Amino acid sequence: MNRRSLLLSALAAPVAAGLALPVLAQDRPPPRTVWRVQGSEGQDAIAFLGPLSGRELYTRYYAADVALFAPKLTEAVREAVPALWASAEEGGVGLLSPNLALIFSHAASDATIDDLLTALGDPEARIGPAFRSGAYWNENDWGWFVREAPRLRIVFEGLKAAGFPAFLQERGAAALAEGLQRQRGGLPAYDIIRIEEKLTGRTFEPEIDITLLQFVKPHGIKVRGQRFLQAADYDVATTVRIAAHELLHPPVPMDGPAALAALAVLGQDPLIPRIVAEHDPRWGYTTLPGILNEDLCQALDQMVSEAMGVARNPADRWRLSDDGIHVLAAGLYGLLRQDRWGREGGSIETWLADAVRRGRLAPANLHAVAADVLERSVDRLWPLTPES
Repeated sequence: MNRRSLLLSALAAPVAAGLALPVLAQDRPPPRTVWRVQGSEGQDAIAFLGPLSGRELYTRYYAADVALFAPKLTEAVREAVPALWASAEEGGVGLLSPNLALIFSHAASDATIDDLLTALGDPEARIGPAFRSGAYWNENDWGWFVREAPRLRIVFEGLKAAGFPAFLQERGAAALAEGLQRQRGGLPAYDIIRIEEKLTGRTFEPEIDITLLQFVKPHGIKVRGQRFLQAADYDVATTVRIAAHELLHPPVPMDGPAALAALAVLGQDPLIPRIVAEHDPRWGYTTLPGILNEDLCQALDQMVSEAMGVARNPADRWRLSDDGIHVLAAGLYGLLRQDRWGREGGSIETWLADAVRRGRLAPANLHAVAADVLERSVDRLWPLTPES
């Protein structure tokens, strides 16, 4: 989730060029977006299981915090945390903290450790109904969670007994206060829901919930509804980019005719399936539907970010992200840019179906468009080399 150089805002261009008269405040449509920002002790406790696991992915950010807090825990709790991580991965759930964050977000509240413990007291009653009826229901993940609920309860009781709430205040209160002030002051200027609706042809709820955490790096996590967990020290532009991307998933129904038609064409592409099969799996996107889902979101979020004035240069973004695997995102973005989609908008599902019908996703065309966006030759799209 790297954040890089910004493009000149398209919104600023008319002012700079002197082409438009000032818009009176009363002539502007009322904003569609309602930003809500808060912290969560409970979600920070979940996130802190990452650093406590000892994995370098997390200790590179939080080694000092682990050194201070881990000695306060019992040996049983210190051993249980990495065991839970192994259990989650071996059980097909994936990374422990992000998946726990998602599951617990379906409880009535996850604001405190006590809320987590209450939910763990009766997961079937306190989490199960909302999880089952939501967009993220997964029977395997739920079965694992219910089986591991007793061990999770031991861990969170151990964190509470060791004084995690006070430790969080000591280590994160200042960053949280600054983050709340920064985000609450800056986000209302970004009417992101209006832009997302224009560029997708879909309708979104107006409320976006941002939860600021101390121990969540390197993740930004979408949980229940239109709620995102992120680091408290992110700037407003980063928050807008995260929301612009995560709101879009899935960009079209992945079992619908447009997606299935696109997958049929991409499945015959000599490059895109090879990227799926050969890239480092730590980046995810290990299936063709997965990378189409992600890369169409990335193509659209680039346009949303440009409209909001917070975008990164697309060539730099996709060259430096995930070992350069998002060639498809660059190609889709280039096709949308040819169609002036950022200005015109419409149904993205209809657009995708039309792109398939007209042969625009054929390798010769898609690769050439991606090469133009990525500023590299068509025969060096992936893997990246010093020359590309």
